[in-house]
Amino acid sequence: MSISTDTHLVNSTPEEWRRAIAALPPLTETGQRIPAIFLAHGQPMLITPPELVSEERRGMLGEVQGPNGALVQFLKDLGPALVEKYNPKAIVVLSAHWESRGGALVSDWQDENPLLFDYFGFHPALYKVEFHSSPHHALSERVVHLLKSSNIPARLLGPTEERGGDGRGFRGTGLDHGVFVPFKHMFTDKCAIPIVQVSINQSLLPQDEYDLGVALEPLRSEGVLIISGGLTIHTFQDFDAFSLSKSPEIYKAFEKSIIDAAAIEDPQNRKQALFDTARHPGFRKAHPREEHYAPIWIAAGAADKQGGRASTLMGHHGCKTIAFGV
Repeated sequence: MSISTDTHLVNSTPEEWRRAIAALPPLTETGQRIPAIFLAHGQPMLITPPELVSEERRGMLGEVQGPNGALVQFLKDLGPALVEKYNPKAIVVLSAHWESRGGALVSDWQDENPLLFDYFGFHPALYKVEFHSSPHHALSERVVHLLKSSNIPARLLGPTEERGGDGRGFRGTGLDHGVFVPFKHMFTDKCAIPIVQVSINQSLLPQDEYDLGVALEPLRSEGVLIISGGLTIHTFQDFDAFSLSKSPEIYKAFEKSIIDAAAIEDPQNRKQALFDTARHPGFRKAHPREEHYAPIWIAAGAADKQGGRASTLMGHHGCKTIAFGV
């Protein structure tokens, strides 16, 4: 495989990503189906007050994922645009930070979705963050039905039941930071749209995650916005990887392979190309573990059945966001 870094940045300026967001097709052009979104969900520094960000953290991640970085600007543009264009009645979200083995778990909290502060080493203020949203019991039951109909074991998570593993051992229940961190910027601290979270498959295999998306696809024509959150670069073994100016070329070449795969118009060929990105020489450096990349396969699966293209809405370094089914 040839290694090239040309065009690994796509729609990486505010002007460019705003044009890409504005170009998302209306429901009249998508068969009344809301596109499925693979979202760069960022990390807790996105919601850290700038004065509390240490120089070390600012240097490692701040170029794009800092509180004043490009990703925050993008999320603030994307959320309102999706609401205005598609008026979703609910959101089904999947996050790199909730895995389950032997079947999917579907949130079914009461009154208000709690938050799970599944991170450590941050300022105490980040453990007092507020993000208010409502559950949607009927939708949770609908998700379980769809998954079971696709031969994917699934059940509702009890209102006070611990969520289970996320690959790192955090305990408790609630929306994880892969949800409430970006959603605070997208939908404000008080989200008017009900939210249901679904766990990803702990196998982290491309076909398993893709099949999860396929099972959820009918929701797109039922007024539900599907958001599957991760990152295109996620490693704690090389912090230079997060920096556009310091990142070794292998990471940029890997990200270009994602852009190239998403640009393929035929859904089956695009699916295979997205699967093949996991064989790229830069994949394992960018993802020592696959959990932050698996959500891209889910979003693709949620859109490929009905055809349509994929559009890279924001293609900044390490933070690609792609709309499928446009």
